[in-house]
Amino acid sequence: MTANHDADDSWHVRAEMALAAAAAADRLITYAELADAAGIAGQHRIHRLTVWLESRLEAEVTAGDRMLSARVISRARGGLPAPGFFMKCAALGIYDGPPDGPQAYAFHLNCLR
Repeated sequence: MTANHDADDSWHVRAEMALAAAAAADRLITYAELADAAGIAGQHRIHRLTVWLESRLEAEVTAGDRMLSARVISRARGGLPAPGFFMKCAALGIYDGPPDGPQAYAFHLNCLR
């Protein structure tokens, strides 16, 4: 029997808890660390996580909530989220700049406040 990973969304609750813990500790968490903490298994686990994070980011911005999704960073980008984070922020009308460099760092730091 093939597992349908999209049907099992119980990891969403664990991901929320891991994000809340990272925020409470005022620390950042990598995509892989969050996927591990949430218990996301199988192929394309990081992709499934980023789709969820983008949806969460949209909800945060729409509600005017703090951007906990900004706490998730790429291990390979020097403390920045993946480019998709910045593209989603641009699509939401809250960022107009490149996905890396000084402007991206300043925007990301502001999101963490």
